Amino acid sequence: MYRPINHGYIEVVVGPMYSGKSEELIRRLKRAKIAKQNIIVFKPHIDDRYSKNDVVSHSGDSINAIAIEKASDIYDLIDDSIQVVGIDEVQFFDKDIIDIAVDLANKGIRVIAAGLDMDFKGEPFGPTPELLAVAEFVDKIQAICSVCGQPATRSQRLIDGQPAKYDDPIIQVGAVESYEARCRKCHVVK
Repeated sequence: MYRPINHGYIEVVVGPMYSGKSEELIRRLKRAKIAKQNIIVFKPHIDDRYSKNDVVSHSGDSINAIAIEKASDIYDLIDDSIQVVGIDEVQFFDKDIIDIAVDLANKGIRVIAAGLDMDFKGEPFGPTPELLAVAEFVDKIQAICSVCGQPATRSQRLIDGQPAKYDDPIIQVGAVESYEARCRKCHVVK
């Protein structure tokens, strides 16, 4: 796929848990480093599942990152030498992330964001839907349904092995102990 040269733009990689979003983000960022581009990577401070200072995929790939509390912290940590900004778990950031991504792209920076597009209920999650709307490039990737083996587009939250209830809190950081990838047919919300 053609990507502009010397122009800023926004790329977003979305999908359910275990679809490879962070792995794809890491792959793109490592390729930018190979191309000798100056990169910086951010992640929300609440995501400390595998590391406090790295974006780590479920498969074990990693890249150094800065954990931040709010989207506006990006401005305090970026300088004029940065050409590529990576953002993992974008759904956990406040809505300011949208304007910041647009601003960075307008300044000529390539912004690559990855995150969940839907919450455990199968509903749009956080700022991700609006970020998708303003992005030049969107990749929605699937996982494999843990029940039937078909392409999965949803994240099934489990509590003590049972599907979560509709009124459970939206944000609960977890991994294999709390989530499974599911297709539309096998996804359940009580």
